[in-house]
Amino acid sequence: MTGRPVVILVDMLNDFVTGKLQAKRAKNIVAPLQQLVFAARKNGVPIIFSNDAHYPQDCEITQKWGQHAIKGTPGAKVISELTPDLTKDYIVEKRTYSGFYETGLDPLLRDLYRGEGVKTVILGGLHTHMCVRHTAADAFFRGYHIIIVKDGVDAFTAQVHKQGLEYLENVYGAKISTVEEIIKTFKR
Repeated sequence: MTGRPVVILVDMLNDFVTGKLQAKRAKNIVAPLQQLVFAARKNGVPIIFSNDAHYPQDCEITQKWGQHAIKGTPGAKVISELTPDLTKDYIVEKRTYSGFYETGLDPLLRDLYRGEGVKTVILGGLHTHMCVRHTAADAFFRGYHIIIVKDGVDAFTAQVHKQGLEYLENVYGAKISTVEEIIKTFKR
C-alpha cells in the first residue's frame, strides 16, 4: 500500500442500514467494517465518516430519493456498531453523493499526518455504485491512490454492486482488496 492511508466510511447511517432507504445487503458489510475500524484505530490510521446530512430542499431529497438522512435526525447518525470515537475519528457531512463536493474532506486529508497529507484513501460503505463511486472519482481527480474494501462496500443489488466495483477498478484504477488484505498493510 502507498503510505499515509486513511479509512473513509461512506454513509454507514441508520437510514441506509435499517431505515428509510435500507439496503438489505448492508448488514453483510458491518462485521468486516468493524474489523477494519478496530485495526485502523489500533495502528494509528485515521478514520473519517463521510455522512449524508441533508436539508429538506436538497436535490437528492426533492428529486430522487425522498426524505432520508436529514441533518440532526436519528436516520443521519452512524449505526451503533460503527460508532465514531469522537476523540480520534472525523465526521465530514455531505449533501451530495460525493464526500468531497463542497465539504472539508480534501483540506482535512491534506492536513493529516502532521501536514504531510494522506496518499491513499481506503473506501468502505454504501453504495458501491453511487456515493462510494462519486467519492472515489473526486479522490482520483485529486491524486489520491484508491483502495476499495471489497467485503466492506455494497449496494441495493448484487448486480449494481458488481458493476460499481468493475467501474471503480477500470476507470479510477482502484485496487479492490479485502479487509484482511488491508489490515495486513497496517501492521507496523
